[in-house]
Amino acid sequence: MAVVTTVVASTWGLGASTASAEPDEARLVSTTVVDDQQLDIEVYSPSMDENIELRILRPTDTVTPSPTLYVMSGVDGGSYNNSWMDQSDIVDFFSDKHVNVVIPKGGESSYYTDWKHDDPNLGRYKWATFLTEELPPVVDSTYATTGTNGLIGFSMSGTSSLNLAIAAPDLYDAVGSFSGCARTSDPLGQAFVTTTVVNFFGNPLNMWGPFDDPTWVANDPYVNAEKLRGTTLYLSSRTGLPGRYDNLESEWIKDEEDLTDVVIKGGLIEAAAADCTRRMATRLDELGIPATIDIHDDGTHNWGYWQDDLHNSWPVLGPAIGAS
Repeated sequence: MAVVTTVVASTWGLGASTASAEPDEARLVSTTVVDDQQLDIEVYSPSMDENIELRILRPTDTVTPSPTLYVMSGVDGGSYNNSWMDQSDIVDFFSDKHVNVVIPKGGESSYYTDWKHDDPNLGRYKWATFLTEELPPVVDSTYATTGTNGLIGFSMSGTSSLNLAIAAPDLYDAVGSFSGCARTSDPLGQAFVTTTVVNFFGNPLNMWGPFDDPTWVANDPYVNAEKLRGTTLYLSSRTGLPGRYDNLESEWIKDEEDLTDVVIKGGLIEAAAADCTRRMATRLDELGIPATIDIHDDGTHNWGYWQDDLHNSWPVLGPAIGAS
């Protein structure tokens, strides 16, 4: 039985400007023990004025300080049984590793960024503030951490992982971006972002303003790649061609309709992600910024490949944050 410990009690219309709020502090609100190495916690976010749910995977040795790996989800924010917990072996994979793994829940179509305006459908999004300023001090003060952090994202959050590292250059020593697109401010990048944001009926103009707003450029990892210098980087994608997980025998395919959707829609999305990854790789090379680039010959926008990415990236990201 889970044990709960209370610590402290129009789609396209522009939303209202964010109202100023009384200053408050981020804090741990509740902890639910799932098992010996898993906790569900809620952390209050002053910037969003709500409690954010997170899953934490703890090492077996909780006394010796360990680094922290923040792992973000895709367009659905890890909801609807489409999270790392539901779709991957992340629990087993990290069960023998000396690292804290923190997985936020929520943020559908958010790009895990700070939105300029509250959105009528999505509400108030200040995810960058929460992830870079509010959450880490709570994690570091509550658990035995070394203060060294890594960050992983895929699909939508593959873009976010790079942007968060650029926004908080001293926070993350290692970043993984799986099947993400590092270009957001050119017409194709803006179209990609718009498609993602409207997935949950959000308005991209509420996120970064009109398409000529400089906030779009400020949140373009390709343009701001120089600010990634000194961060250990792992970027991966597939080509969009059907691969070993794109068949009816795959545990990530439910039925023929799902397979068709993954092969066609998932193939197109992944092909676009591969193009973004290649362009970002070229950009980093031109700047002389080291990065591990892993573009496979086949594979679609599919959980099986992101699980592989998690495994493949760890020998690069783990040592960079001092994990064992």
